[in-house]
Amino acid sequence: MVYNKVKLVFAPELEIEFIDREKALKQAEELAAKGTRYPVVVFGSEGCGKTAWLKQAIEVLREAGYDTIYIDPLHKAFIAYSNAKDIIKKLEKATAEAIDVAKVKLATMAIDAVKELIGVWKKEKVAVLVDEVFQVIGLDKAEIYVKSLLNLIEYPPRSYERMVIIVATNEGVTRRKIGRHRWASLRPMWNMSRKGFEELYEKIPGPKPEFEDIWRLTGGNPDMLSKLYQAEWNVNRVITELINSKEITSSFIEKWKNWLDEAIKDPDILWRANVPDELVRELITKNLIVYNMYDRDPWFWIDEPPLEKDLDLGIGKHIAWQTPLHREAVKRAITQR
Repeated sequence: MVYNKVKLVFAPELEIEFIDREKALKQAEELAAKGTRYPVVVFGSEGCGKTAWLKQAIEVLREAGYDTIYIDPLHKAFIAYSNAKDIIKKLEKATAEAIDVAKVKLATMAIDAVKELIGVWKKEKVAVLVDEVFQVIGLDKAEIYVKSLLNLIEYPPRSYERMVIIVATNEGVTRRKIGRHRWASLRPMWNMSRKGFEELYEKIPGPKPEFEDIWRLTGGNPDMLSKLYQAEWNVNRVITELINSKEITSSFIEKWKNWLDEAIKDPDILWRANVPDELVRELITKNLIVYNMYDRDPWFWIDEPPLEKDLDLGIGKHIAWQTPLHREAVKRAITQR
């Protein structure tokens, strides 16, 4: 399949064409060819590239003949490839609403748009991609939202040829809520491969640190690479920003210091039966770790899975730090307490 490569905002005044993720794009092609029996919920570390993949998947689905709508309620954004002008007008009107109202409306319209495309416009192939919706509707509504998406597949307004529904979310408590039911197919995504990440690194203009140093700091996370670039490659600034944004407070460190000291060396320490549930919940909620890493069988993953274990990058068999910089932020907070 031949399709356009989308340009993505890497930093202010710097756009970079979609890079790598060859396997993930083939998976998008497979979804286009078969449709989705359940909504596909893609989760992964913050900034690992889920949104970039979704935006490139739009092109894959469009070339396969789908009426395709991408909705990002959190940022009041949408992309629509369809001649259903009424739906596009509704999306445009929703984005013009007050911020909180617009976000909720767009989240709901992801469901309404499918009903209208199939029932009113009689489209045979429909795709809806929803980004970061659970932060908008609230975690308490995540399960029912996914069930509503499943109902679109199972009980459509009329028969159709194929439907693709993909929802992307950051790792966190959402995954546990949705995973309790049969309503979705959960698929993890990890950071970029070393080869693809180096290609992205080479696209960044101006002088920069050695690639090996950047790889050890980011573990292939494109958002962390962007943050380093915007901080003029000042690692301390990025670490300080993480400490503040993740609320790695002195009280948090004081309470869990012994466990955190061990987890910095090997995150799988947190997999032990005697680890306090409260600590694990806090680390997940703060998006500092990815808990319960999937089997590394590539079948389970969107794109390539990480290594079985890579302690240099903070990856254990069962648990991983979101990036080495997240681990460094905790380490720095411990030394500063």
